[in-house]
Amino acid sequence: MKKYLIVGLGNIGEKYAETRHNIGFKILDYLAKEESLTFETQKLGDITTYKLKGRTFILLKPNTYMNLSGKAVLYWLTKEKVPLENVLVITDDLNLPFGSIRVKIKGSDGGHNGLKDIQDKLNTTKYNRFRFGISDAFTKGRQVEYVLGEWTEEENKNLIERLDKSVALIKSFGLAGMNNTMNEFNGK
Repeated sequence: MKKYLIVGLGNIGEKYAETRHNIGFKILDYLAKEESLTFETQKLGDITTYKLKGRTFILLKPNTYMNLSGKAVLYWLTKEKVPLENVLVITDDLNLPFGSIRVKIKGSDGGHNGLKDIQDKLNTTKYNRFRFGISDAFTKGRQVEYVLGEWTEEENKNLIERLDKSVALIKSFGLAGMNNTMNEFNGK
């Protein structure tokens, strides 16, 4: 059975639950709810397993806080013996319009501290990432406030459709492969 590690980045705690920075957690929570899965707190994160057509998706929400996500990713990657090409890291991206999707096989951290830590711990920039656009609708000097701010009413209205598309992307990653997933979902 093929294994996949799907990592949703976010910060633990109720005060961060509905923030833009927690889109990785939100996407995995949405998938878990849709498939009636329950997360269990284990070492370095909350984990649940989802089986689909002969594949096992290990869903991980690191509890190390965003900027130290690499430790949890490395631990679960090693523990579950998941090949690096079967890892998908979900994160927010300020450089993309709200709800837009960019899936890549490798790349820089783009100034994202969670990705920077994963890159440091894995000692490579070659891991799959799913960037979810949160836009850059903030005034100068307000980036942290914006990223850690909650979704607007308008964003919340549009989020359900985007979450559905995100869940479809995760399933496609495991079933159709990264190249097909990039072709189908990038820019959508």
